[in-house]
Amino acid sequence: MHEKITASQLKKAVRGEVDTLIEEVVKAVNRAQPGRIIADSEEPVRQASALFRQHLYERAVQLRQQHSEAAFSPCARRQRPKVRE
Repeated sequence: MHEKITASQLKKAVRGEVDTLIEEVVKAVNRAQPGRIIADSEEPVRQASALFRQHLYERAVQLRQQHSEAAFSPCARRQRPKVRE
């Protein structure tokens, strides 16, 4: 059985990181000089987005792995026939 994650589970897992990304974007745009908003903010926003994207993917994989491990029952695979005495 393949256990799957949901969008709501992933959203819950990265909620704090979404807030951090938004704060970083706002900070970069607000630090930019007038007339240079794109030039001054594009790279910091790109870096913050790249870090978020990496963490988002890692967290999705971790959740999927955790769901798969939770569904795994080592006892089910190790059932041996009873030996008659």
